[in-house]
Amino acid sequence: MKSPTVGFAIWMAMIPYLAFAQAEKLQAGPMVGYSTMQEAGVWVQTDRPADVSIRYWSENDSTHLYQSSVISTNAAQAYTAHLIADSLQPGHRYRYLLYIDNIEIERPYKLSFTSQPLWQYRNDAPDFSFALGSCMYINQPEYDRPGKPYGRGYHIFNSILEKQPHFMLWLGDNVYLREADWNSRAGIYGRYTHDRSISELQPLLGSVHHYAIWDDHDYGPNNSDRSFWNKEITAEAFRRFWYNPNYGQSGGNDISGTFFWNDVQFFLLDDRWYRAPNSMEDKNKPLLGQNQMRWLKDALLFSQAPFKIIVMGGQVINPAQDGENYASYPSERQQLLDFIKEENIPGILFLSGDRHFTELSMLQHDSYPLYDLTVSPLTSGVVSPDEEQNTCRVKGTLISQQNFAVVQVSGRKGDRSLNITVYDDEGSTLWQKTINQNLLNKNETEGG
Repeated sequence: MKSPTVGFAIWMAMIPYLAFAQAEKLQAGPMVGYSTMQEAGVWVQTDRPADVSIRYWSENDSTHLYQSSVISTNAAQAYTAHLIADSLQPGHRYRYLLYIDNIEIERPYKLSFTSQPLWQYRNDAPDFSFALGSCMYINQPEYDRPGKPYGRGYHIFNSILEKQPHFMLWLGDNVYLREADWNSRAGIYGRYTHDRSISELQPLLGSVHHYAIWDDHDYGPNNSDRSFWNKEITAEAFRRFWYNPNYGQSGGNDISGTFFWNDVQFFLLDDRWYRAPNSMEDKNKPLLGQNQMRWLKDALLFSQAPFKIIVMGGQVINPAQDGENYASYPSERQQLLDFIKEENIPGILFLSGDRHFTELSMLQHDSYPLYDLTVSPLTSGVVSPDEEQNTCRVKGTLISQQNFAVVQVSGRKGDRSLNITVYDDEGSTLWQKTINQNLLNKNETEGG
């Protein structure tokens, strides 16, 4: 019989091996999802059944260690887990460790998340920044089209991390389902797993919060609409691989939702679930659909945020009926623009992706100037819209190369600003633009 001392020594000698064995079970992540004042979400994926959890502590007080509930991953949910850190105090930065089967999994980069501050009735809203981009194509030669690889420049994710945004907003086409993917659950989940697992992405996932919408390529085939036969499965996969705080705000199984970061409210729209076919001749055809439009209008009326940022996969302001712009759905688009005017809703800004180029569009609306910032692509192919007549394009903002943007929200109450910077894939500045909240206000515009 071994003595306790010998047994303990053997156990200690085995720890490095056990940790390595458990690390092999990690498929992707961890990824930091949503954040509130008292809880935050963390996503992780294993490659086989395992028990996963996180342990975390405030950088201000390392003496108190907290642990999430333990989640058992399984094949039915693609071995993904949604963990909740629910012992947070507002306005703290937390460090965390990942555990698989009760063994710590070391990561060669920082793992951290932030709880949002409690500023209301105490101080002005704190400044913050967020990154945004769309169109992430990750090559997989056995399923890609023959010829030159469509994806490139994965180092862009490190360039984004270097800007240290509080969160990243993914504007759709975050994966590209291929012909071999979209007809089966195995193909859809396999695509999400493959693309989420690339090494270049992991450090960004581990310490920057992430929110997302989808567009056609992570919903189904190119230009897909409400008729897509497997949309229930892609909606399920989207929910499993992203960790937004809510979905289905229109009352359906769509991915619409909303969240706050400090004093700014974001409205995440689903431009696929209710979308009529692009080729339909009816000018009254829906894109958002009646229920989603009703929710959006109600939510905009209720919101007191100085900036109400509406996020949709396709462009809203560009009047050219090219690509899959909202202009191809003229009646519903006009309904939304008229609503903003008639209800005198201040602070609207649109964010969009999809187009494989970046530009800022501005419509001199009867209410106030309406801006739409389109940011694309991250790693996919680039398009130059030489023949497209976007008469609303702000001069000097068209970018036809891999890029991303960072928006800094800053200023005192009543004088908040959005400071937009677009960067190339190396992190060098391409252009900048500042939009003050007073510009997005009908009364201020009429008075000045």
